[in-house]
Amino acid sequence: MLELVGSHGAELVAMTADPDTGLRAIVAIDSTVLGPSLGGTRFRPFATEEEALTDVLRLARGMTYKHAVCGNALGGGKAVIIGDPATLRSDALLRAYGAFVDRLGGRYLTAEDVGTTQADMDFLRTVTPFVTGASEAAGGSGDPSPATAWGVFHAMRAVAERLWGDPSLEGRHVAVSGVGKVGGALVRHLAEAGARLTVADVRAGAAAAVAAGWGATAVPAPAIHTVDCDIFSPCALGAVLDEATIPELRCAAVCGCANNQLATDADGERLAARGVLYAPDYVVNAGGVINIAVELEAGGYDRDRAWARIERIGDTLRDVFEIADRDGVTPAVAADRLARARLDTARPAAQPS
Repeated sequence: MLELVGSHGAELVAMTADPDTGLRAIVAIDSTVLGPSLGGTRFRPFATEEEALTDVLRLARGMTYKHAVCGNALGGGKAVIIGDPATLRSDALLRAYGAFVDRLGGRYLTAEDVGTTQADMDFLRTVTPFVTGASEAAGGSGDPSPATAWGVFHAMRAVAERLWGDPSLEGRHVAVSGVGKVGGALVRHLAEAGARLTVADVRAGAAAAVAAGWGATAVPAPAIHTVDCDIFSPCALGAVLDEATIPELRCAAVCGCANNQLATDADGERLAARGVLYAPDYVVNAGGVINIAVELEAGGYDRDRAWARIERIGDTLRDVFEIADRDGVTPAVAADRLARARLDTARPAAQPS
């Protein structure tokens, strides 16, 4: 294992390679100011190690801000395993990866992410205790998708209150892009709240099934951002808001669970210039990490406590909008300021022994 302290702006970058299993992995610990770093393990076939390093550093910094803004006593970290999980995943590789995480001594806590599964987390927990988000049968908090969707729903209520003076979503038209585990659960909450729904997914069959189940209208995935609606909700790929798509929006607000929705920082300004209210993605989609944070508290996981805390995402978003008004900045900038304020005033957390 190679450790680079203070590398690339992070507190620690650790790398490992195991020729016997094909494991090549990187852990980036961006900050432990608020507590041990926590973030998922992404398993994907990066073209180069440099691309993987760039991705893990960016994701770790994002986790620092997400934990800070939602009030978790956790720092930002992330991991990547380089390779195609469909062909490379094996018990031996996961065992080697678990040993790598274990050698970091609790400075990094892992969880599920793109390319890894809850079953992987259950297996890793047999190798190292520094694993979160395992199944309830294994003592974890289970699939974080329902918690994430619950948080997005309450963020939308805050958006509705901001724009229309009432948090009710009854009769509001929401266009949801991506109806996977989080997007699909969000559609259910919105339908039950009386919203009018348009949905899309790159898997046309999935969109059609969700539309049929909840009385929504399905449209082709490339057109969903152009739907005339109250709220556009990106719940699939990131970087969907850019200089090409923003002029095509026909919504009053953007509020969804996708990570890194803004292609560049300038796109926050472009949304504001169009008069579109942006709910910053890492505030909106924090339900999953809040759920996991409760798992780490004394007494273990309690769903009622977790979901009550997730509902406060709406209050955090209201704070973001107030900072934006006060400082004359976009909500994206205001969210960063709220996160940095907590980081700047926190006392450094003790490192695990």
